[in-house]
Amino acid sequence: MVDLNDIAVFVRVAQFESFSRAAHALGMPVSTVSRKVSALEAELGVTLLQRTTRKLALTSQGRDYFNQCSEPLNLLFDAERVLTQTQKKPEGSLKISVPVALGQGPFLEFISDFMKNYPRIKIDLFITNVFLDLIAENVDVGIRFGELKDSTLIAKKLGNQVRYVVASSEYLKDRKPPIKPEDLKLHQCVLLNGKNGEAEWELLNGRKRARIRVSGPISSRDFQSVGTFVDRGHGVGFLPSTYCDDKIRKGELLRLLPDWTSEEVDVHTVYPRRDFLPSRLHVFLEALRAWKSPLWS
Repeated sequence: MVDLNDIAVFVRVAQFESFSRAAHALGMPVSTVSRKVSALEAELGVTLLQRTTRKLALTSQGRDYFNQCSEPLNLLFDAERVLTQTQKKPEGSLKISVPVALGQGPFLEFISDFMKNYPRIKIDLFITNVFLDLIAENVDVGIRFGELKDSTLIAKKLGNQVRYVVASSEYLKDRKPPIKPEDLKLHQCVLLNGKNGEAEWELLNGRKRARIRVSGPISSRDFQSVGTFVDRGHGVGFLPSTYCDDKIRKGELLRLLPDWTSEEVDVHTVYPRRDFLPSRLHVFLEALRAWKSPLWS
């Protein structure tokens, strides 16, 4: 089978009408250029170039072959140039998968700022609690909370999350605060991903562990809306410390069962393994690492 590299060398020689000038342009020894053209002629079984001591000229078959090869080669060079530029410049499409907890104001504002900083990058955002197969779905990068099961992905830790049991002073006005985890069964709770008005909260205190089935009037799929309903006095919440800390300092929320927290959950950014990282993905990962997220510390 004809070697495309030999064809590319032949096209350069034909364009320059000189082995030496083609060799200089290609960064090759003249002997290598001559050998490649000879190998191409031998493979095709035709003489492409008429060589004399004073002049180099295409044969009629060489002219026909040059006319047929030069345009496809130009297209290949253009494609290579586009890929190289895309790899080096932050541009092109970036597919991102995130859990529903991130599908709210802070993360969307982060994406908005990122797009303003890199206007040549187009974002395709998947907001779902389903752990997508990034390779099968052709997704560039995902954010995942908790244990990672897919060892074929590159994982970079963004931080961790721990949750507190909290309530507003409005909710607690006529209620006795819980003294032990089991007391939560007596309270209205604002649920994350609850089913049929119930959810299970797992609390840790050193080596002590408690699993409490709580219930409440409302459930949501993201922390932002859960936090809003907790703030407005609809029940006890189990919310990330990054969301609660400032509100606790200001007295807007009260921390209940202060010796108990959730298990610490790691947050990772994950992406398929690849030898060469596109610039658009590289700048996104850098921006994500620098972002002060309200959902992890």
